[in-house]
Amino acid sequence: MRTAILDLVYVGLGGFVGAIGRYLASGAVHHLFPNIYFPIGTAAVNIIGCFLIGVFTGLAELRNLLGPEMRMFLLIGLLGGFTTFSTFGHETVALMRDGEFLPAVGNVLIQVIIGLAGVWLGYNVTRYI
Repeated sequence: MRTAILDLVYVGLGGFVGAIGRYLASGAVHHLFPNIYFPIGTAAVNIIGCFLIGVFTGLAELRNLLGPEMRMFLLIGLLGGFTTFSTFGHETVALMRDGEFLPAVGNVLIQVIIGLAGVWLGYNVTRYI
């Protein structure tokens, strides 16, 4: 039986796992590319998160594989904690403040265009699963 408290637990646990995943994934990308003056870790996490939300939504809508509790855990909690759009905004503004306008514009274009493509691709991949 679902309750409002249990729903909060699903979202909270997902957010906890997602935030830790974001920290680890972003750190790993920065470790791989330490000399890049570009928020590449945040970009990688956002693009991966966009792809995964497409996959999970496709599994839920096209395959009817995810119940409401799992949707809350994965879509709201896990991916809400994993994706870093607020960090993306902060880093883009910081680049602009530092006079790095080309990297700032590149950051916006890359993350938005590839992120949207990731959602589309992830959603459509579920047609073949």
